Amino acid sequence: MENLFKKFVYTGVGLVSLTKDKVQKLVDELVDENKLSSHEGKKLVDEFLESTESKRKELETQLKEAVENMVKKFNFASRKEMEELEARIKELEAALSEK
Repeated sequence: MENLFKKFVYTGVGLVSLTKDKVQKLVDELVDENKLSSHEGKKLVDEFLESTESKRKELETQLKEAVENMVKKFNFASRKEMEELEARIKELEAALSEK
C-alpha cells in the first residue's frame, strides 16, 4: 500500500516537472518576444513552482489521510501486532518441540 502511495506521489511530481518545463519554455518565448521582462518571467515561474509545491504537499496529506482511513476500515493488523504474533508463535513452537 505504501509503495502504491509513493508511486502515485512520484507520478504527480513527474507531471509537475514536465509542466514546469513547459511553463519555463513558454515564459522564455514570451521574454524573447519582449512580451514579458526577464524579471517578470522569473517571478511567474517562481510563483508557479511555489504553488505546485504547496499543492503537492496538500495532495500528499490528503492521500495519506485517505489511505490511513481505508486501512482503519479494513481493520488490518499493525506491524507491531504482527511482530507480537510471530514472537508468540515462535514461543509456542519452541514449547511444543521441547515436549
